[in-house]
Amino acid sequence: MKVAKTSKVENKTKNKNKDYLLFKGCLIPTSLPYMEIAARKSLEILGVETTETDNFSCCPDPVGIKAVSELTWLSIGARNLSIAQESGKDILTLCNGCYETLKEISHYLTEDKNLLEKVNEILSFSNRKYNGNTVVKHIAEVLYLDIAPAQISHIIKKPLYGLKVAAFYGCHLVRPSEIMNFDDPENPKSLDELITALGADSVPRMRKMFCCGAPLLGVNMELSLKIAKENLDNIKESKADCIVTLCPFCQTQFDRNQQVVERKFNKKYNLPTFYYPELLCLALGVDIKQLGFNLHRVKVDSALNKII
Repeated sequence: MKVAKTSKVENKTKNKNKDYLLFKGCLIPTSLPYMEIAARKSLEILGVETTETDNFSCCPDPVGIKAVSELTWLSIGARNLSIAQESGKDILTLCNGCYETLKEISHYLTEDKNLLEKVNEILSFSNRKYNGNTVVKHIAEVLYLDIAPAQISHIIKKPLYGLKVAAFYGCHLVRPSEIMNFDDPENPKSLDELITALGADSVPRMRKMFCCGAPLLGVNMELSLKIAKENLDNIKESKADCIVTLCPFCQTQFDRNQQVVERKFNKKYNLPTFYYPELLCLALGVDIKQLGFNLHRVKVDSALNKII
């Protein structure tokens, strides 16, 4: 297996953070490179080591593939888990969908030995075997549990005072709750606390855990955009300066598709949308020129002018 170190640095947080196998997923490296840039830079500064492999495939996504063939979904996911198992490392994901798929599959195959045997029969055609129990963590989980908001607050260099932020968790980070077991699925606090650790304000709003609507884009665009509009209306009403996401699909819905919603419903939102590690990088003192804000569809100047 081809493995390369991507960020081994002096631990600036003075925590002994473990080395994770980085799972970038499909959407971030192919369409949203600024999310990967911010994740890598923030993890490096915080002393979280990551190792990379070229052997991973699509997770696969927890909606489409699973609905077509659950056994295919399980087998592809198990192949990825077997790669992590072979490396002896836990997986760190940058995407809610990848997080749910890999963690859910790990759970199912650990609990159901008959299902594991059936999946391993399929994996045997590629000379692979999965034994179960691979640990999967989302970047937010690593930041919140391995490092902790209090520690992040202690080391930031440029607090984001005055910035009002709408925290958008997404569906797959906390559901199904009995498997994800990370935060309250109805009223989560982790992202809010990670935002306030940067000096910003996490503002409350209606329907905090409403789906972004992105999974419906390829099935029912009309409904998808209506859902996005309801979210944007609630966020605008909260007086937030920007949206902060943890998921590339939510990021796509609110950044790339915000102007589509505006044209369709004849409304104007002008709500910059950030991936949490982007704001984390700013608070940690990363030069703005090293981040990919020019790649955002919705201009971020209105939010940045409040803090820079």
